[in-house]
Amino acid sequence: MSSSSSPEILRNRLLWEDSSESDNSSDYENRPIRAPRNFRMRFDHFTRWSDEEFRVRFRLTKETVRVLEQRFQDDIAPKTARNHAITAMQQILIVLRFCATGCMLQTVGDFAGIHKATATPEYINMPRTPEEIERNKRNFYRIAKFPRVIGAIDCTHIKIISPGGANAENFRNRKGYFSLNVQVVGDANLYIRDIVARWPGSTHDQTIFNNSLLKARFENNEFGNSIMVGDSGYALRKYLITPMLDPTVNVEHVFNESQIRSRNPIERLFGVLKRRFPILSLGIRLSLDSAKLVIIACAVLHNIALSLNEPDPIDDPFVTADYGSNENAAGIDGPRENPRENNNLRHEFLLYFMNLLEENEA
Repeated sequence: MSSSSSPEILRNRLLWEDSSESDNSSDYENRPIRAPRNFRMRFDHFTRWSDEEFRVRFRLTKETVRVLEQRFQDDIAPKTARNHAITAMQQILIVLRFCATGCMLQTVGDFAGIHKATATPEYINMPRTPEEIERNKRNFYRIAKFPRVIGAIDCTHIKIISPGGANAENFRNRKGYFSLNVQVVGDANLYIRDIVARWPGSTHDQTIFNNSLLKARFENNEFGNSIMVGDSGYALRKYLITPMLDPTVNVEHVFNESQIRSRNPIERLFGVLKRRFPILSLGIRLSLDSAKLVIIACAVLHNIALSLNEPDPIDDPFVTADYGSNENAAGIDGPRENPRENNNLRHEFLLYFMNLLEENEA
């Protein structure tokens, strides 16, 4: 390289560096400035509300909610605290408020999903041991002296939005709205012992029972000589006793009165469940699969509340809901009675009540 060209090369290099620095400076000055992240303050609902105000908003006492946190912490707690992750307690409160008001949210699906692996077998089950079965029989017997009863069965409609698709109309019930027809077995203390929450609203109660695992368990004599009581929407079976449609003599009226009173806990159960979680009356505005999870989650929470002696729910003045219990009745598509066969199935119970009447007259 000649000496005459060296000064020019140096000058060009300096000009290029000056231009590069100018361009970089301009890019830095003109680049967009990221807005600062704004994390909204989260209330401490345990100190913000009195005990009664807390129950009105979240349907459970503060003590019960703390127990829920302990039991479900490992299933729902975030893996990291980055980005102000929602804590297990906050998730529980969100779900409870959702079940109380029906407000839309996504978290409920995650929380309710824990039932798949852990929650349902622990909190919803039929009596399994001879001791549990006998205890259930005694509890029902105290109501109206109906023997051998371990559960009352019935169905209730839970309102949902149209699931869409070719089969959407199957979910429209006889009252004209979309629903899931949910089968529940309750005990004398209003615990949910069995639940099926997957059938469209147009499905008859008997169809749901015929296709349930519970029927197969009774058919296999898993519960010995135990029985359930149900309304006239069900066909009479040796393990499912229904009322007589046309009682005539005194003993038949006594039988019906005792059967109906023994069935009363399932009606009360539906009322308590829907008052505690009004979303079951207001309607679930989520996808079909999520709606099913919400129903099961409410059933689990109901049983936990009973086990902790939770007081009866307080009505929220800001939530208007229909707390009617069962909306089903035996319709034109219900089971038909065979008088001779049904009299044979009820014969043992009629003799039992006849003996009671004779003892009272003696």
